[in-house]
Amino acid sequence: MTTINSELKPFETDAFHDGKFIKVSDTDVKGKWAVFFFYPADFTFVCPTELEDLADNYATFQKLGVEIYSVSTDKHFTHKAWHDTSPAIGKIQYVMLGDPTGHISRNFGVLIEEAGLANRGTFLIDPEGKIQYIEITAGGVGRSAAELIDKIQAAQYVASHPGEVCPAKWKEGAETLTPSLDLVGKI
Repeated sequence: MTTINSELKPFETDAFHDGKFIKVSDTDVKGKWAVFFFYPADFTFVCPTELEDLADNYATFQKLGVEIYSVSTDKHFTHKAWHDTSPAIGKIQYVMLGDPTGHISRNFGVLIEEAGLANRGTFLIDPEGKIQYIEITAGGVGRSAAELIDKIQAAQYVASHPGEVCPAKWKEGAETLTPSLDLVGKI
């Protein structure tokens, strides 16, 4: 089971990005913030709504210095075909990783072995290659890019401000907390 602060495990795979097929590995990810966004399959129903939401917010992710890697157990060829035929998926500018062997999905603990598909899983990786945020939902429950952006901003704030924490519903620019004996029982 993947847990907070666990290390990104080694992988190498084929991907579709910017109209080309490329190779992507764990070494390409380290040194920057990254989101691994697992979904069950191309040419489905909830998945394109989620991936389009990420695409519509991709400029914000880029401003935060975050690269998005969508991952399904489809091949990179299927990603290209979906990108070329779906108006929603055609908006995608981020990297679409192929995981036909389930190796990456297994690494993150989201592979549904008997189905050969990934659960809906979101993982925020920090520049050191450690997982800082995990969200896994049921197959019929879509995720929100806006909520993910809030979590990324909080994780980046905490990473750059040791000793401070972000309370519930924290938004960028809001007050944070500095845990201390003085706060015990006063929140």
